[in-house]
Amino acid sequence: MRIFIDADGCPVTESAINFAKQHNIECYVVCDTSHEFSFNYASVITVSKGKDSADYKIVNLISPGDIVVTQDYGLAAMCLAKNARAINQNGLIYTDNNIDFLLQSRHISREIRMSGGRTKGPHKRKDFQNEDFLRSLKSLIENK
Repeated sequence: MRIFIDADGCPVTESAINFAKQHNIECYVVCDTSHEFSFNYASVITVSKGKDSADYKIVNLISPGDIVVTQDYGLAAMCLAKNARAINQNGLIYTDNNIDFLLQSRHISREIRMSGGRTKGPHKRKDFQNEDFLRSLKSLIENK
């Protein structure tokens, strides 16, 4: 089992790396060239800048049982298809039971924005969201 972090805009990168270190799990941070990261424990994989380039790199690297931290529903769906597990920054564990609904919601929101409408953005991050993330990550590891 390894942890991959889709680091472009991920607010829990440090938390996930610290968790991986505490549990002696290999950890990889994947980002494009518009970001520069350096971590003591995690390996950084930098890909060329391009739409979804980090996502495709992650999909090509993961194996069944790996964990991917991402807020991208499309990447989460590809991870589930490869029998990897995926979790978002708020602790939502993506499953075959919720991914279709999430993808459909994303599609509807995009259509609203494309037609000139507005959708609500994310709220300011709260401490309990970090706690929920770590609790869910722990449950993924315990329930291999």
